[in-house]
Amino acid sequence: MDTFKVVEICAGAGGQALGLEKAGFEHEIAVELDENACDTLSLNRPWWKVAQGDVANPSVWDPATHRDDDIALLAGGVPCPPFSIAGRQLGANDERDLFAWAVEQTEVVGPRALMLENVRGLSMPRFAGYRQHVLDRLTQLGYVAEWKLLHASDFGVPQLRPRFILVALHREDAPYFHWPEPIGTPPTVGETLLDLMKVENNEWPGAEAWAKKANKIAPTIVGGSKKHGGADLGPTRAKRAWAEMGVDALGIANTPPTAKDPVDHIPKLTCEMVARLQGWSMDYPWEFSGRKTARYRQIGNAFPPPVAHAVGAAIMRALKHEGPARVLDNTEHDPLYKTLRSSKDFVTPERLMKAAGINDSAELERRIGLLNRDFHVETRTVGAKTRYKLGDFKAFVGQADHERHDLFLKHRAKIS
Repeated sequence: MDTFKVVEICAGAGGQALGLEKAGFEHEIAVELDENACDTLSLNRPWWKVAQGDVANPSVWDPATHRDDDIALLAGGVPCPPFSIAGRQLGANDERDLFAWAVEQTEVVGPRALMLENVRGLSMPRFAGYRQHVLDRLTQLGYVAEWKLLHASDFGVPQLRPRFILVALHREDAPYFHWPEPIGTPPTVGETLLDLMKVENNEWPGAEAWAKKANKIAPTIVGGSKKHGGADLGPTRAKRAWAEMGVDALGIANTPPTAKDPVDHIPKLTCEMVARLQGWSMDYPWEFSGRKTARYRQIGNAFPPPVAHAVGAAIMRALKHEGPARVLDNTEHDPLYKTLRSSKDFVTPERLMKAAGINDSAELERRIGLLNRDFHVETRTVGAKTRYKLGDFKAFVGQADHERHDLFLKHRAKIS
């Protein structure tokens, strides 16, 4: 390939897009639901094709149009609420869940590689079956896939921000993929924001002392959604962490502190400051469109550009077959799911408990209950015993009659 094209879905305001561009990928199209985020993408890259609307609606974007375009990478930051620890973790039953659908688009678009990022919650035992279904499906489609939990702070971003990332590549490219290595300790919040707290010719006298107090990295920034009110820096626990660093987390400021503010003033952060904490900088320059709350949500929900750059560069090296070969780890995550999936008949509790190393029947029922949230698990009673069989995956993968369509339209005004 002379040109490494990327199709990006659920592109947001461009954090992943900028990082992938830095890694050498050229955008064929970026698809995003939020109008303000689309305006931001077009503001920064007016030559990109940007499609605004529901990515699963063929009238907004038809994946089949790229089948013959030699796409190197299909990438996206699909919605996080279905897997968020802070939410209900509905997974396949959440109308916002597009993870499984995005995986299916590899068959349609035919990229050499796939990269999807999401919240840490997807890495938890609750979604073991869901994750394994994704790996199995990608294997059927000719890809080798691997999951990895990465921390933004390992890549120079002054923020915790763990992200769970799926990378899949064609079998001939996969051995050359190596996850990026951490680059060292990131700067503190104070070091990162000192210049933005010191407004030229109107300098806040407490800026230097504040920077010394803000000597930690930031907690994970939460952009929120249209379901909630104005912008602030996260839940109660995060607000306490911000308070310890001398930051008022109850809202976002329009401007930095000035010479009129006292030395012991407790500042709020501006959108520009939050963007800096997300990894946008002189090395990753970007502007944001919209009013303050809209800008903050775009910034807060973004994938930090330096992390996207690091993963994108690793994928690029694999596509070019650079470096030593290795074996990717796409091992089974859930023996319970594996046993049910491999059987064409109903399975006894004893067999399931032995396979999963479970000694308590109540624990088996709990685990079956978790699987049943993402899959149809059939039951049959034989005598006094209930037997189990794994049925269809509940997630939306493109079905015309899936309830996702009606639920999406019903909640469209609150989905971001």
